[in-house]
Amino acid sequence: MSMQEFLALLVLATTMSFTPGPNTTLSTALAANRGLRGALHFCLAVPAGWTLLMLACGLGLGAAVVAVPALHWAVTAVGVAYMVWLAWQIARVRQLGHADRSRLDVSFLQGVALQFVNIKAWMLAMALTAGWVTSSGGAPAPNPGERLAIVLAVMAVYAFVSNLTYALVGASLRGWLAQGQRLLWFNRTMAAVLVATALWMLGL
Repeated sequence: MSMQEFLALLVLATTMSFTPGPNTTLSTALAANRGLRGALHFCLAVPAGWTLLMLACGLGLGAAVVAVPALHWAVTAVGVAYMVWLAWQIARVRQLGHADRSRLDVSFLQGVALQFVNIKAWMLAMALTAGWVTSSGGAPAPNPGERLAIVLAVMAVYAFVSNLTYALVGASLRGWLAQGQRLLWFNRTMAAVLVATALWMLGL
């Protein structure tokens, strides 16, 4: 992979990883409600799930998901339903003490699975496969395996660092959110962001 291609990959990874989305929103909400430790497993689940998703695209599953309308809508429908359910769980938490005992949690396996029901993630993985793994400068790449390893490493690091950053922000707000109704309105805002993301996914 040339330096120009690698720098372009870093720009894409930065843009896609650090802009708000379902993963970063959940990292923020989990850390704000349950503390940084309560969000770390999700921060680790995102790169793990992304790696598996990218490998699936490399094996051709991504093309099927994007090209077959039934699969495309199935992935979208499951993803939208799951994010709306998570939004409902988040919006119901009013106090930090309640949050620690409630069902406001996303397990490691759920975090991994969430990557597979995000149609935006599928499309990004397909774009990376076509633009950085199987081709080089418009021609077939002579070393797709090596290029896939580079893409996986870069995206995994960015996925973890971005979600950890958002989690740190959420955790730093815990003292402020403990006062009055601040946590309730914070959670409702995070829930609204998740619902808006879910509705946006319906248009993809």
